[in-house]
Amino acid sequence: MRKIYIFDTTLRDGEQSPGVNLNTREKVEIALQLERLGIDRIEAGFPAASPGDLAAVDAVARAVKKSTIVGLSRSRTQDIDAAYEALKGAEDARIHLFLATSPIHRKYKLKMEKDQVIETAKEAIRYAKKYFSQIEFSAEDAGRTEIDFLSEVASMAVREGVSVFNVPDTVGYLTPYEYGNIFKTLKENVEGIEKIQLSAHCHDDLGMATVNALAAILNGADQIEGTINGIGERAGNTALEEIALALETRQDYFGAKTSLVLSEIARTSRLISKLTGMVVPGNKAIVGANAFAHESGIHQDGMLKEKSTYEIISPETIGLKESKLVLGKHSGRHAFREKLLDLGYTASEERLNEAFAKFKTLADKKKDVTDEDILAILEEKLVERPEVFHLETIYVTYGNESVPSAKVRMTVAGSEVTEEAEGNGSVDAIYNAIDKASGEEVTLSDYSIKSVGRGKDAQGEVHVVLGQGKLSAQGRGVSTDILEASARAYIDALNGLAERRKSFENVQG
Repeated sequence: MRKIYIFDTTLRDGEQSPGVNLNTREKVEIALQLERLGIDRIEAGFPAASPGDLAAVDAVARAVKKSTIVGLSRSRTQDIDAAYEALKGAEDARIHLFLATSPIHRKYKLKMEKDQVIETAKEAIRYAKKYFSQIEFSAEDAGRTEIDFLSEVASMAVREGVSVFNVPDTVGYLTPYEYGNIFKTLKENVEGIEKIQLSAHCHDDLGMATVNALAAILNGADQIEGTINGIGERAGNTALEEIALALETRQDYFGAKTSLVLSEIARTSRLISKLTGMVVPGNKAIVGANAFAHESGIHQDGMLKEKSTYEIISPETIGLKESKLVLGKHSGRHAFREKLLDLGYTASEERLNEAFAKFKTLADKKKDVTDEDILAILEEKLVERPEVFHLETIYVTYGNESVPSAKVRMTVAGSEVTEEAEGNGSVDAIYNAIDKASGEEVTLSDYSIKSVGRGKDAQGEVHVVLGQGKLSAQGRGVSTDILEASARAYIDALNGLAERRKSFENVQG
């Protein structure tokens, strides 16, 4: 069975999704989960983009031990130097060089002729070899590049000793036949191509990222690049969980598979959704909430008689549990601990005590506490932050013929502060009161709320993004009361801003 290497760019291309801004601690948390998932190569970021990105790549490189850590770099010496600086602490490092090759990019972006493109790429590869034994080269917008010229670029890359030649469909333009044919042509016409790996990097602008990547595999691709949940700029990238399960489920057709730990897929998907604030659509393949749900009577009848009638993948394969064990207010710590293990979580005694206390509080408010509720408790603060601001109490007054007002009691840098404020609505009043208590001037750039589970007593999960000058931070809050969840999310984001501000000041010196 041929192995397909998986190159995850969630931390680089995925973070380029509009509205996503991960801090260093969040990137490390995701990278460690990607390592548990069995990702072969993790693209940790673009070190030359900013001092913060360089520091984040460095932190990921030092934390991850099993996966190869990759840094993106333009074909410029200063970018290559930055990548080396960021990756020198990695157990196994690789640089990912790129340069555009298509006519439209050559004319309008690079203002280069073909020979200049090849010479620039060649010099960058040679310079990078001073620092790196493993080099991947990407011909940006390869999908719209003349096949003869792309073959010429690939031949140069092979001669210069790259490890991987990547063929990106940068704008998601190609059909599966066209994209697969590029790999077939390179395999047939480029001398020495068998000495290196060919990689596929697809975007989903026309909804064909996954099928294009699978077409590349059928035509000789050795590596697939993509992201968890398919996030990424514009319409996103190839969803790696879809590739892994397509190969696993249809081994008879593809004759290839990944080495991913498939049972970690659901947990990885949830983590990335929580930290990026990008909600996974219910009908998303593999990891959507409805992927293993059956409502039709005909489907339910078939499932009861034989699961394979309507289920080609078992939920256990990706780390989900078929049955939903419901815990209640009479459940003890032992049962709760076992439930956490069942859901794939291990927790310190302190974290267990904190989560169990929140569970007991929730159990008094809800008739049934579901798996989703427990996961929300665990994942409300996936990344622990120093608490400059802490919400103690909140009191809201609202009437449809009066101006909403809110009173909050907070701990700010160790001191207790109480403030009141009015607003256009209850949430606005709460946020105005928190602003007065915290003394912070911020801009709310995003606010979203979703239900955790079903029913009138379901918890609400609120996600906010706050901005302050050039800085931004995300916050999450969960409660059966959406106003409390809104306040918790806002406080969480304020603490994130405080942390980012401190990091920024440290970088600035």
